[in-house]
Amino acid sequence: MTPMPIALEASPVYQRFQYFGKMNPNKLALVCGETRHSYRELLVQVDALADGLAAAGLAVGEHMGVLLPNCVEFVLLLLAGARVGAVMVPQSLGLAANALENTFKAADVQHLVTWGGAAASLSAETLALASKGLRWTVGNSIPGWTPLTDVIASATKSPCYAPLLPDDLPYLLLLTSGSTGKPKPLLLSQQTKIRRAESTAELYDVTADDVVLAATPLYHSLAQRLVLMPLLSGGTCVLMEHFTPSAWIDAVRTHQASFSIAISSQLKQILARLVATGESLPSLRCLVSSSALLDSDTKKRLIAQLECEFHECYGASEIAIATNLSPDGAVHKLASVGTALPGTEIIILGDHGHPVPAGTAGEIACRTPMLCDGYYRQPAATAATLWGDFFRTGDLGRLDEDGFLYFLGRIKDIIITGGVNVYPKDIEDVVADHPAIKECAAIPLVDDKLGEVAGLVLAFNDPANPPAIRDIQRLCMQGLGDFQQPRCFFVVPELPKNALGKVDKPFLRQTYSHPLNPKPA
Repeated sequence: MTPMPIALEASPVYQRFQYFGKMNPNKLALVCGETRHSYRELLVQVDALADGLAAAGLAVGEHMGVLLPNCVEFVLLLLAGARVGAVMVPQSLGLAANALENTFKAADVQHLVTWGGAAASLSAETLALASKGLRWTVGNSIPGWTPLTDVIASATKSPCYAPLLPDDLPYLLLLTSGSTGKPKPLLLSQQTKIRRAESTAELYDVTADDVVLAATPLYHSLAQRLVLMPLLSGGTCVLMEHFTPSAWIDAVRTHQASFSIAISSQLKQILARLVATGESLPSLRCLVSSSALLDSDTKKRLIAQLECEFHECYGASEIAIATNLSPDGAVHKLASVGTALPGTEIIILGDHGHPVPAGTAGEIACRTPMLCDGYYRQPAATAATLWGDFFRTGDLGRLDEDGFLYFLGRIKDIIITGGVNVYPKDIEDVVADHPAIKECAAIPLVDDKLGEVAGLVLAFNDPANPPAIRDIQRLCMQGLGDFQQPRCFFVVPELPKNALGKVDKPFLRQTYSHPLNPKPA
């Protein structure tokens, strides 16, 4: 059999960025901290880094682990790596040493770029992954490592050459698991990242005139999209090094930001700050809530407080944005996460693995052109996530008769008590109405008779003056069925969250699901 020819092209991500770099060289492209780069300045830096990486021996298709905070160098790597055909594996600086080692091993990392202050915490096993490769550092100098600034400075002034790349070459491997379970490196090609950026821009009318604010970790796909979307369309990106609500508001006002996607935990803090200070954000044209679900009360207050369009979306790293709740939809369907995007289809799969009718809860499955390219070297894991050409999200939800999706939580979070499914969100929605509750999470507790019962982890607005637990119990008695009643209550100062503000329910389950002598708080 004659082998199929491999399609080759120069980096589509780099080509788009280069086009706008030459079309509008003096326009502001990137702001990060005190650093500001025009398109001309950023293009010069990207080309120098790409030439330096290639001269150092980085070859097309080789995997580069990236351990950096939000910084200009991270953006340079995204663009320069695209030009030379590197496969980048970004990961959180906060990951435990053994988890980092596992994730980088699963992704076959050959080279490392790390923040200087983080190098000392890398395990010998992690460092060994790049023993025959290249090691670069940003920030502090480290013996045996080459500063990334030296790589840029060493580049020649000759015209840059962008190699032809296979069109199915991975661009990013994003780790979807680390500290628990087997790491699953998620494959994203350059074309997939471009489709996702274009889809987001079309959905929210983002143009070259917009100033886009990114305030989530750049190792995650959300911030990557918020950086690439403006830089591949001639707009301006403002990348925050660290998030605080006051810094976010200052960034919007200082740089006249017009569009952003923020995570729900950020939005709650931003809302509290705006209410406390009476500030307004007149430059903001559109703001979107992503990642973790916002409660209906917070949505109402944000819509009332903000002068811009407010949306909420649902998605996952594997599928990007799948649904959108527009301002018009929020008028009547505030508790939902909206309807499917154009070209995207949502179905709900029941326990038998087949679609169920409207109003029935089950697993959310999505067919979308933004689907990732599977998990790196894990065909069985990839196949297990598919129902035909639909991606099985592992999330629970239901569709109403108008096609609006209601998110009910993760499948692993279901509480099965006496054979009956209890959805944590049903409990959390009732308890969240209590004025003293800052946040809460319902989790399964092991029970000898029923298999599992509901437990409730609580954080109060005023920990020094907590309400009586019997008041919470009374609220549950009024709003929930017998089988949904929480049997144990645990009070904490703050619910644990991951980098994107989602409550870390695996940690809560590990901590509280098998209490030796569970006692109400």
